[in-house]
Amino acid sequence: MLDITEPLKPDAISPDGRPVSLQKQLTERIQQAILSGYLPADTRLMSSRALAKELGISRNTVVNVYEHLAAEGYILADRQGTRVAPVSGLASKATAPMQSRPDTVQLATRLTPFITNPLQPESDALLSPGMPAIKEFPITVWRRAIERANRQFMPRMLGYGAPTGEYALRDAIATHLHVARGVRCDPHRIVITEGARQALELCVTLLTDPGDTVWMEEPGYRGAKAAFSAGNLHMEMMKVDGEGVCIPEDAWQNRAPKLIYLTPAHQYPTGAVLSVSRRLSLITQAARKNAWLIEDDYDGDFRHSGGPIASMQGLTEDAPVFYIGSFSKTMFPSLKLGYVVFPANVMKQASTVLNEIMRSGQQLQQLALADFMKSGEFGRHLGRMRRLYRERQRILRQALTEHFSPEQVLGGKSGMHLTLLLAPGTDDKKIVSLARQHGIGVQAFSSYSVSNDAAAGLVIGYGNTPAEVIPEAVSVLAALSKQERRF
Repeated sequence: MLDITEPLKPDAISPDGRPVSLQKQLTERIQQAILSGYLPADTRLMSSRALAKELGISRNTVVNVYEHLAAEGYILADRQGTRVAPVSGLASKATAPMQSRPDTVQLATRLTPFITNPLQPESDALLSPGMPAIKEFPITVWRRAIERANRQFMPRMLGYGAPTGEYALRDAIATHLHVARGVRCDPHRIVITEGARQALELCVTLLTDPGDTVWMEEPGYRGAKAAFSAGNLHMEMMKVDGEGVCIPEDAWQNRAPKLIYLTPAHQYPTGAVLSVSRRLSLITQAARKNAWLIEDDYDGDFRHSGGPIASMQGLTEDAPVFYIGSFSKTMFPSLKLGYVVFPANVMKQASTVLNEIMRSGQQLQQLALADFMKSGEFGRHLGRMRRLYRERQRILRQALTEHFSPEQVLGGKSGMHLTLLLAPGTDDKKIVSLARQHGIGVQAFSSYSVSNDAAAGLVIGYGNTPAEVIPEAVSVLAALSKQERRF
């Protein structure tokens, strides 16, 4: 039995080596006695004077303990004395112990596609898709931008920032997008977010209700699927071919969506570019059906042949397009800064709501990034990375065609990855698991689809992998692929 009158230890030490005060010892002892049921509800406790005498400690210590326990709701004090408060959910000495919870937990059903079709996390392993050449990032130049931002930092920036983000960064983004991507925007239509994922979640919050329909590319970006699942949206998958997403002729009449998610400049993971005819058709139909397009400009800044692919948003005036992007690939992933360009009419209506649902932070990083962009360092960095990725892509394609047919390789004109299609029936997830043992971080192509008949393949990144090690890594993948087919 727990006896609260047992002597306390003046020299008690906690597991982390710190001394434990008499007050803390007594507080924890009484709490444990109440929670274990040894001091049931309505049990009268000794007066502070009597307990202090019994323990040989100061009465003030006991008074402080009782006051603390009363504040937390463990005990009640009145004219009749101090007694244990009724605390629901506690086991008593006369009752059986509470049944323990099972080891496995039932997660939300909306997560089922991700549980049954897991994706290996990104890492610094070789050939990991989505990882830029972070070792080539000009860290010294970035430190100087941080230092200049520090000199601008004022006490007001310790609080919440404007819900749309720092104006200096929004202005720098607007300039870059207009020049490099043909986006029609101004700083007042841009909202800074914590990466592209929050940008997607913001679109879901502003534009949809649970049960609304969203069209997704199949195969497609899993982060978008997770965001839409979290919003309890009904996802319909639209197949992708050589011209990008392909919408069936009757889809608009039978089941028009509220949102359509697209990666038109460089479809992820197939690398297809959405044709201009399909872009214009989507814009026209979305305007007619009161739907909204989300243009995720994934890898749009890394075009390896010809000029950059212009944005879909900039094709027409007042296009029903939310244009989103982030700096995780163009800068580095841990920066966690992204943005949304709103249609002008939506921004007018959403301004008040944004004050309620957005709490801007990272003001220092935002100011540093604005400085980095306006000084021209961002453009110079993109130029260096384009040349670097172009060469790494060339080496990867050459290595792949030494072991596989050129027709098996998708993509190549943009971005930081290629996709290798494998023979039907190949267990691409098994190859990925084996590749991890060799320090190779490719992803299974089938993991980007929700259909049971998803094509097999490997999504192979080259952004984070030096050119000189690419051929050997591809040789390992070829050997693993042949090994899997033998079984």
